[in-house]
Amino acid sequence: MIKKAIITAAGKGTRQYPATNAVQKEMFPLIDRDGIAKPTIQIIVEEALNAGIEKIGVIVQPGEEKQFVAHFQGLSKNDRESFRGKPWGLQQSERLERMRDAIVYIHQTEQMGFGHAVWCARQFAGGEPVLLMLGDHVYLSHTATSCARQLLDAYQSCQKSVFSVQQTPAVQLGLFGTVAGEPVDDVEKLYELRRIVEKPNADFAHRHLRTPGLAPDMFFTIFGMYLLTPAVFDILDENIKNNKREQGEIQLTSALAELLQRQGAFGLEMDGSRLDMGTPLGYIQTQIALAAHGPYAPELAAFINV
Repeated sequence: MIKKAIITAAGKGTRQYPATNAVQKEMFPLIDRDGIAKPTIQIIVEEALNAGIEKIGVIVQPGEEKQFVAHFQGLSKNDRESFRGKPWGLQQSERLERMRDAIVYIHQTEQMGFGHAVWCARQFAGGEPVLLMLGDHVYLSHTATSCARQLLDAYQSCQKSVFSVQQTPAVQLGLFGTVAGEPVDDVEKLYELRRIVEKPNADFAHRHLRTPGLAPDMFFTIFGMYLLTPAVFDILDENIKNNKREQGEIQLTSALAELLQRQGAFGLEMDGSRLDMGTPLGYIQTQIALAAHGPYAPELAAFINV
């Protein structure tokens, strides 16, 4: 069973500047599907814990865990007096305290890229497979099974690394890592991968990244959630020691490409949506998508139609 998850939250948040001068982007508030206002990081932590994860390593820059630590403390004794007669607030505080006990903070002391951030969690992983999530992505399942649980279930059946993927038109491939593979017999939405390329152009994708069964102009791109075997940390360690960089950074995609060659991996087409709140437009879209699945959906629809 997978018991550990990693959430990367060490980015500068430049796309949300100047708001990130006041608060880290992972702490930007959202109204969740239950109607409760939460910072983004809490929604992601809840996704992991509700899927069965027991311990979460949050990767941060040194000192920047302070905002997270303060939030997950819950209510102080004095604050609890303010919530007398408001049982929902006390309940939320208790939930925050349980989350606090599941979280450890991991420092990325140098900004050397996404792959380097993941590598910083190697000791936390402790030689076990881990669930990797992004601190600025909210995952919205289209079924009763959460996106994280879908990925964990897929790993249980194949026992290899599994990358969550989604169908994406060719004109958008310059924004995402793109994979190609072959459908697995009798297992719906699971593909045995043969290649992964970071942000290819459409011409390259049409020649090298076709996946059987998809429409001619559609490709599988990374959804933003991974189930990774321990070998990925060995590969990242080699890349760092050999200073293997792309665009000046230690990239995760190059390590995943090597992982495919050494061990093989699978792609799971997620039954859900990936919501990137790390950009102004993405933040608006994330809130609207969550609200559309929550108790304020009727009021939101009426407001938008005004």
